[in-house]
Amino acid sequence: MTKKWCISILIVAGLGAALRLPKLDLRPMHGDEAVHAYKFGQLLEQNYYRYDSHEFHGPTLNYFTLISAWFAGVKTYAGLTEFHLRIIPVFFGVLVVLMPLLLAGALGKRAVVIAAGLTAISPAFVFYSRYYIQEMLLVCFTFGAILSGYRYIQRKNLVWALLTGLFLGLMHATKETCIIAYGSMLAAFALTRLTAGGCSVKDVKLSHLAAALGAAVAVSALFYSSFLTNPAGVVDSLRTYSTYFNRAGHNALHNHPWYYYLKLLLYNKAVTGAPWTEALIVILAAVGFVAAGIRNRIAGFDQRLVIFLAFYTLVMTLCYSLIPYKTPWCLLGFFHGMILLAGIGAVVIMRIAPKMLVRVIIGIFLFVVGIDLLLQAFLANYVSYADHNNPYVYAHPTRDVFLIAQQVEEAADAHREHYRMPIQVICPNGDYWPLPWYLRRFNNVGYWNDVSDNIAPSPVVIAAPQVEQRIIARLYEGAAPGQKNLYVPLFDRTIYLRPEIELRGYVTKDLLDQMQRLSASGDKR
Repeated sequence: MTKKWCISILIVAGLGAALRLPKLDLRPMHGDEAVHAYKFGQLLEQNYYRYDSHEFHGPTLNYFTLISAWFAGVKTYAGLTEFHLRIIPVFFGVLVVLMPLLLAGALGKRAVVIAAGLTAISPAFVFYSRYYIQEMLLVCFTFGAILSGYRYIQRKNLVWALLTGLFLGLMHATKETCIIAYGSMLAAFALTRLTAGGCSVKDVKLSHLAAALGAAVAVSALFYSSFLTNPAGVVDSLRTYSTYFNRAGHNALHNHPWYYYLKLLLYNKAVTGAPWTEALIVILAAVGFVAAGIRNRIAGFDQRLVIFLAFYTLVMTLCYSLIPYKTPWCLLGFFHGMILLAGIGAVVIMRIAPKMLVRVIIGIFLFVVGIDLLLQAFLANYVSYADHNNPYVYAHPTRDVFLIAQQVEEAADAHREHYRMPIQVICPNGDYWPLPWYLRRFNNVGYWNDVSDNIAPSPVVIAAPQVEQRIIARLYEGAAPGQKNLYVPLFDRTIYLRPEIELRGYVTKDLLDQMQRLSASGDKR
């Protein structure tokens, strides 16, 4: 291993970690993150996890988060922080950065270093490596299956067969959309065999195939059965596909046109400043795809692997583009394939350049555009992390959630019961996430979809504007003249949970007076 190679690895690893690790509490928790955090809180406190075939995806995210909680010595949901949760996708995000280096013998050192570097600085990969959702784990396990499968084909070794099965099982235990990757792998394998020859299913030892499938089933079953405490979870993991096939075509809220993902990657005009774009990666990937179709072997590449990656990426891209249901983080699976092809494409461009001067100019251009990607990654994660001009911010809470949490904390400081202070949150259709995360230290919070007779007036109420009149009527219902506990606004300005989704807060006048006295005196509990 050369000194230059080692330095390249260190730089790539350092970039990947430096962009992902700092200030994991900076961005407000997305509603999906908060839901996953709540589910993990049950596992942490009660050792209870049951797979839900309608929501929440697979269990690996929850169980891997136990590791960070154990290391930190955290034993309660209230004791968790964003760092304890988001460090898990950060870990797998950095792992995805480094994994291409294992293909140095097949794709060449330059190509894999470039691919690793592009993964390290890709705004999309950095942004969702700091998101407490399953996507980064799925990308990691999918690439692990491809790597292990490739190594098995080269060596016909049982260990690589078992590792392939392990990663396939982890994919299924992570997210239901793994079946798209499964289908893309099989299609790419078949198309590679058809166009370039090489290994076929007949070349795989039946005992090794059985071992791989057994490992995949065992790993998936362990997770879905909550480590053998809930066998029904295994059946639910298959039953869930009726839900997801229906959702894929009938959820208007997340339905987008076929070009949605490509537009995210190619060009997004900002209100101010330069547009957001990762077009460099897509263009280089196109060059890598063309290189895969060149009949004559390109020196330094395992041509069959390049062809496999090209077909795999193409099929994945088509599948995700054609499915109406789209969320931006879902692009990571096929975009990772593009990044691998982009590393190949960059090397091919440099090789076919006719003169040294042209190569230098191309190298400078790629370096400058790479710096632009690095700058975009920084802006997306540390400046525009909750700005809806950022193309990767999707249905995201505003920074006002911090103010809501702060005001409720101040009310609790002024209330005699402190964290036992009763709080009511009333929002139609349960549209109050991620507030349960920010109110996790309070143990007397009620969440409601509408006003009902079961809701007793509490010192603090947070609600959607459309139920305001019914809340006011309920707060003062039955109170004799002169005995009404006057309610006043908790916030001194308009508060938005998400853009155009307003929330209003109400607090009893006597509690607000106490809050103001404490604030004036500087006293805190």
